[in-house]
Formats: sequence, C-alpha cells, structure tokens
Amino acid sequence: MQEVFEFLKKLEVNYVATVTEEGLPSCRPFGDPVWFDGKIYLLTKAHKAVARQLAGNDHVCIVAYDGREWLRIHCRALDDSENIAAKEAIIQEFDWAEEAGYTLDNPDFKCYYLAEAHAEVRDSDGQVLAEYDF
Repeated sequence: MQEVFEFLKKLEVNYVATVTEEGLPSCRPFGDPVWFDGKIYLLTKAHKAVARQLAGNDHVCIVAYDGREWLRIHCRALDDSENIAAKEAIIQEFDWAEEAGYTLDNPDFKCYYLAEAHAEVRDSDGQVLAEYDF
C-alpha cells in the first residue's frame, strides 16, 4: 500500500471515477492523498456531487499517470468523517486546508479512506509491473 500512496503523492493530480445517482460514470481530478493510520485518505466537501455519489455507492476507480507508468486502483472509499484524528492529520498535511474550510468544526469536511483495494501499475504497453491488494 505504501508504494501506491507514494505513486499518488508524487503527482499533482489523479482522477477518481464514481457512479452518479442516475447510474452514469463520473470522473474528476483529485489532489494529494494523505497517509494516516496505515490508510490512504482522500478529502472533499459534503456539498459536492462526489460526496453524494459516494454515499450511494462507495466503489471507485482511481487512475494516475506519471509520464511512464499508469496506476489504476479499484476500491471502496469509506467515509471516515467522524474520525477527528484523521481530520487533524489531513489539516496538518496541507498549509491551505483551514483557509479552504477544512476545519474540525466544519460539517462540510468529509474524508474517506481506501479499502478493499486492488491496484495495478502498468507500463505504456499495458504490461502489469506490480499489483497490490490492501
């Protein structure tokens, strides 16, 4: 799992695909993940469509490309927004977090960790270079 985190962390953006309430695919850019308590965390806000979509179906696909290799993660993004320690770790990770509204007293602050994950790193020819389950 650490290798997967490091792959995501070195990039400015990765893409998270969800399923809309209408059953349609939706994909959006996400920024830095956070490593906390042996888990990879993502953050967003409750008022965004992605939070509503995850409430209805927490299965996601995350795709990232570093210019040489592709990472694809099929997993569940489990809501851990009641975990104050996780939120504190997220706030500490980013100097912009509080200014952007990611504060402990903001009910709009949502965080999710990746679970039941299968990740693959592939080269540009599609050959599997590494696989991870966590």
